[in-house]
Amino acid sequence: MRPALPIAAALPVLLLATVSWLQGGEAIKPHGGIWGVVRNAAGVPQMGATVILYNRSERVLRRTITDQNGEFRFVSLRPDVYSIRVALASFLPALKRNILVQPGMQSLLNISLASVFSSIEVVGWVPGQSGLMSEEWKWVLRGSSATRPVLRLLPAISPASTRKSAFFTRTRGMVKLSGGDDAQISAHGIEPDLGTSFALATTLLGANQLQFSGNLAYSPETGLPAAAFRTSFRRELAGTLGPQVGLTMRQLYLPVRAAAGQAWLAGREGGAPALRTVSATLYDRNQLADGLVLEYGASLDSITFLDRLNYLSPFARLSYASAEGVSLQVAYASGSPPPELLYSPDGLRPEFEQDLAALAMFPRVSLAGGRVRVQRVATYEVGYQFRSGSRTYSAGAYWENVSNAGVTLAGAEGAAAATEWLPDLLSRGWVANAGTHRRSGYMAAVTQNLGEHLNLTLAYGGGRVLTTGQAASDRGSPEELRWALDSRPRHAVTVRMAGTAPRSGTQFVTSYQWASLHSVLPPHMYLTQRIREGLGMNISLRQPIPSFGSLPGRLEASAELRNLLAQGYVPVNLNGRRWYLVHTPRSVRGSLSFIF
Repeated sequence: MRPALPIAAALPVLLLATVSWLQGGEAIKPHGGIWGVVRNAAGVPQMGATVILYNRSERVLRRTITDQNGEFRFVSLRPDVYSIRVALASFLPALKRNILVQPGMQSLLNISLASVFSSIEVVGWVPGQSGLMSEEWKWVLRGSSATRPVLRLLPAISPASTRKSAFFTRTRGMVKLSGGDDAQISAHGIEPDLGTSFALATTLLGANQLQFSGNLAYSPETGLPAAAFRTSFRRELAGTLGPQVGLTMRQLYLPVRAAAGQAWLAGREGGAPALRTVSATLYDRNQLADGLVLEYGASLDSITFLDRLNYLSPFARLSYASAEGVSLQVAYASGSPPPELLYSPDGLRPEFEQDLAALAMFPRVSLAGGRVRVQRVATYEVGYQFRSGSRTYSAGAYWENVSNAGVTLAGAEGAAAATEWLPDLLSRGWVANAGTHRRSGYMAAVTQNLGEHLNLTLAYGGGRVLTTGQAASDRGSPEELRWALDSRPRHAVTVRMAGTAPRSGTQFVTSYQWASLHSVLPPHMYLTQRIREGLGMNISLRQPIPSFGSLPGRLEASAELRNLLAQGYVPVNLNGRRWYLVHTPRSVRGSLSFIF
């Protein structure tokens, strides 16, 4: 009966606490907060930076500015996931999503602003200023002889120990359903019409980052499925992230149900061949000095399609950013660069979308001399950027060598084709090998911020592109088609507007490009510039959808309209028929994403 005495003695204290709480005393507040420090690339705290807090539906909750120490706080936040955007003149804005706020804890953020690579990193969690129990009640309980032994038995829980003991932490992901009326073509590959993609990332034992993503696609034009999967792993070493290793596998069958595929398979032994690719990638990012960052790596690719081809594709990018807002970049890439080197056109895409877009890009294959060939691009590029107040000036130049260039020919259904024309894997057209070509170009742009949520960009570019010099003969052989192609100078002007609607959170990017000459190859994808060339009228929309009930994640709808005016179709006469060389087909695509 002796153990009942401490409990009986503790009852008055607990009763007093309950009465005080009912009378309006300090209640248990399961709230958390976010605390962060904003610095530049040299580690100097930045005062006056604008910090915006968003909820899971991308709606603005609060705003604040950093103090003289570069610090900011958001207190009394409900446990949930939030987003933070930090902006300051002469620096690139930083955006971080899926910031977890736990009850009674503060999420610590380290924000580094630079002219090129601004970043926000969650460094840990500490107990909040308003925890589950006030200091007065702690002293009341410590002063009671009945509750003092109970307090001594409670374990001391720290965020660091909890983070180390948990096997999975910071688990997040996305599921995306997308569809369109035509496949998309870029300088590095092709993307199917329909697709169901997913991505899942987590942290193992507090120091290992693991990500798995996949894409299950279907092309209504050909009636064939496609699949791709990617796994990446990265370990945190001495407070910094180590090299990232990834493995990517893709598979797609030749479209035999289309008339093009049936004509090509006539007289050939065996069934429809499959395009299979396996890529092992190593990527690393090191800060050599203040403002000097080196990204480098390589990809080992194995492609099987009627034959087996192996390639080694190295890549690197050196970036320098000064405190005065000047940045300089030099880049080299062979083959398809990793998604880490590709800039998002709007800069506001979810965490996994750039990776999923690269996962869906299948290589361009063609035939030459009876052998399978894969289009490969070797690019040398230099870029410059300068920020002055609300205006940003940028310029870039590139030189690249395109070997076994694949050009897409669209014509009448069932039209006869040359022996070495390969049916396009994701459309009803054909792919012809245009040989090896060298092209170079440049682009200069100026971007003006029209307030906090809107910016306008005007860009001018020029260079040599591949186009038809004269009509090909009626024989339609690959040699005749290559003979008809020629390199000529071209000039282009692009107007682009991007912004976010303050109330609804709608993000939009619209652009129009006028070109003096149409090319038969897709435009160059810059590794040092944020603006991408897109022929004709292009519109991209992204709309957050409010959450319903206790849904743990958020929904987002998007639409992408490319080359709405169907510009850039180059006519050519082959085999007595009218064909069109197309590098950017008109396409309308939509998607619905669930992000958690």
